[in-house]
Amino acid sequence: MGSIQYDIVKHIGKLSESSKGWEKQLNVISWNGRPPKYDLRDWAPDGEKMGKGITLSLEDLKALKKLLNHMEELQD
Repeated sequence: MGSIQYDIVKHIGKLSESSKGWEKQLNVISWNGRPPKYDLRDWAPDGEKMGKGITLSLEDLKALKKLLNHMEELQD
């Protein structure tokens, strides 16, 4: 398997940090030269290693936001 190329186009924010310093981040990333997508995954403190994550299109992200808003309404 070849190496994976990525370019973090925009760092949106950190959701959490583990006791070992890994951060769960939401970023906009271009993978292997493809158009950028929203990406949620863990990153090592030095930013060189990453954990498993999910990549979402803008449409997917909007649908997730809608689901989360609906879930919040149900809990009120």
